[in-house]
Amino acid sequence: MDTLAVLLRQPEELELSRLPLAEPTEADVVVEIRWSGISTGTERLLWSGRMPPFPGMGYPLVPGYESVGVVSAAGPASGRRVGELVFVPGARCFGPVRGLFGGAARRLVVPGERVTPLPPGLGREGVLLALAATARHALAGGPLPELIVGHGVLGRLLARLILAEGGSCTVWESHPARMAGADGYPVLKPEDDPRRDYRGIIDASGDAQLLDALIGRLARGGEIVLAGFYHERLSFAFPPAFMKEARIRIAAEWNAEDMAALQGLLARGALSLAGLITHEANPTEVGDAYRTAFTDPACLKMVLDWRDVA
Repeated sequence: MDTLAVLLRQPEELELSRLPLAEPTEADVVVEIRWSGISTGTERLLWSGRMPPFPGMGYPLVPGYESVGVVSAAGPASGRRVGELVFVPGARCFGPVRGLFGGAARRLVVPGERVTPLPPGLGREGVLLALAATARHALAGGPLPELIVGHGVLGRLLARLILAEGGSCTVWESHPARMAGADGYPVLKPEDDPRRDYRGIIDASGDAQLLDALIGRLARGGEIVLAGFYHERLSFAFPPAFMKEARIRIAAEWNAEDMAALQGLLARGALSLAGLITHEANPTEVGDAYRTAFTDPACLKMVLDWRDVA
């Protein structure tokens, strides 16, 4: 078996390549991918060559951890069935080519325990499941934040989750192309927000230079949650943080509990994933698609549509 996959040979060198697939075991499923999302956080760092070293890092690689597809074969120990629409958070099934994170391909072989069945009618919005679960994970470790920094997809999901939990929030955004689209919360430029007593701030921008400014906006004993991925060293002036008795927390990737909670919110209609996918492309236009996803501020989320790719 083989597959067509997005192959990042080295920074900014992308192509659509045919790669061999590992033989599925009894615990695996084969998934025919319909859509895969492009992450503007970790994938942009891989694409630009600015990703800090960590285990499994290296080129060439297949990126992607936001895929939706249909199970075409299911091993007897996989726990899944043929015909299920599932979310796939990446795969490692390409032999010598690294799967980091391995979801941007037409066909995948993945353990059945790693895929998540999708509710009926979700469709391509299912690619947002990982990001929504990441947002839920960032919120689950403490009181609901009152300020979100960044009005990209992660920032919007954070705001929707806060509202779903009965909270309220303000969002900071500096780029005019991302100011619109709020529902139930204000979006302000930082300089237009006079408030300096936020009990909780969550950064979804990934900007390593913001800590001093955010500490200055905290109430005494307030918390800053770092929910982005930062390729630069983080630092801050100690005296202001000391005076505020500031707390800083780092939120990593989602876990099974986050995904289960998210599925519950979606099933109850308490959370919507609509209106966040702004761009779609055929995988044959992979170079332009990734460049648009990473450089166009108007592009909140780019999705590759694999359905017509042989």
